[in-house]
Amino acid sequence: MMIVGAFFLIKTEWLMDNFGRIEWFEDKLGSSGGSRLGYKLLGALVVFLGIIFATGSGSDFMQWAVSPLTKHTQKFE
Repeated sequence: MMIVGAFFLIKTEWLMDNFGRIEWFEDKLGSSGGSRLGYKLLGALVVFLGIIFATGSGSDFMQWAVSPLTKHTQKFE
């Protein structure tokens, strides 16, 4: 995962030449360079997730990430 993410970060121009612009990135991230920024953000996310899973912190991270959705309200009696 880290290698793929690093590829996205380093070879952004190659990705742009071969896969072109992504309309969603262009709309949401700006008209000039939106796709380049999107490819770089995607690469950084993949590197980050690769580091988390390589260190064995995947379950802790997932537990932390979904904790706001799984919190139970405490009832007072």
